[in-house]
Amino acid sequence: MQPSHPTRRELLRTAAAAAIAARVCATPPEAARPVVSVVRIRNGNIEFAVEQAIDLLGGIEAVAKGKDRILLKPNLVSPHPHATTKPAVVRALARLMKSAGKDVSIGEGSATAEPFNVRGAETFRTTRKDLLNGLQQHVFDRLGYTELAQAMRLPLVNLHTGDLVEVKLPQAFVFDRLTLHRALVETDLLCSVPMMKTHVFAGVTLGMKNLVGGYPGSVYQSVRGRMHDAAGRVEPSGTAAAVVDMVRANQLGLVVVDGSTAMEGNGPWDGTPVPMATIVAGANPLATDMVAAHLMGFAPSEIPTFTWAQKAGLRPERFDQIELRGDPVESIRRKFVRPQIVPWEIARQTWATREI
Repeated sequence: MQPSHPTRRELLRTAAAAAIAARVCATPPEAARPVVSVVRIRNGNIEFAVEQAIDLLGGIEAVAKGKDRILLKPNLVSPHPHATTKPAVVRALARLMKSAGKDVSIGEGSATAEPFNVRGAETFRTTRKDLLNGLQQHVFDRLGYTELAQAMRLPLVNLHTGDLVEVKLPQAFVFDRLTLHRALVETDLLCSVPMMKTHVFAGVTLGMKNLVGGYPGSVYQSVRGRMHDAAGRVEPSGTAAAVVDMVRANQLGLVVVDGSTAMEGNGPWDGTPVPMATIVAGANPLATDMVAAHLMGFAPSEIPTFTWAQKAGLRPERFDQIELRGDPVESIRRKFVRPQIVPWEIARQTWATREI
């Protein structure tokens, strides 16, 4: 009998798993200060501001050097435009990346949408693929991402269902094995494109927290009930430690924060819109999120995701270790209304308590 040879897909999976293990276990050497760009959106031209922000990082050629397959991950938590990443930000990034010859796709695993897992005033957990598929297509349609993807000939990936694979995560805080969509495992560069928002569990939701959408609902439930339950046994927010696990399991190498309109108060969906007219970008996820949080008036010590990221060995440790480029941050900074923080053990007693 002839010996079998691994397929290209099997080789990619093996290489991706090895890269994850190496990335998690390696101790990063001392490096230059991470660079974060801050750009005012002028005359309502969001796409131009995104281009400026990327140029300040060295241009798309530098940001995506050696990266052929790029997945853009917006924050589409629900079908409501006031709480989600604007298509213009993703459109600008996709155009830049395609012009550099990259293979670009858009992926998301949204949290809620009527009538799929929200019925009346109640939000449900579910792992049903039919509901998750309907939910995701509805969100893509309502927010203009289906139209955007068709116009630019970009694949839309539902991260809830489809081709899922398991990866090992050494030294994990919550999950030593994670189930991920193959599109995440096989991408060369994951670009998180969050909306600038506060969050009742995590304090803020920015580039790293946005990766909660990478937990497939068909495994971890919609609204990631199983993820929150497991993380809640590790730390009170039921979020931060699991976010850092997901960051370390992925090729997150670019964060572009949509601060065209932000949200303060009880985000991620019940807060108040705030006109910030700002784009924040950086290749270092923690540094970029720290700058965005600073613009919102938060100290790094207020954000549990930052604390857990630093426990995992991610850097920087302090705001003054970041190189800022672009518009002066103090001319943009304002103090956001704080969310009413709810520990997960309290939230789970009244929200998304039932499964369908």
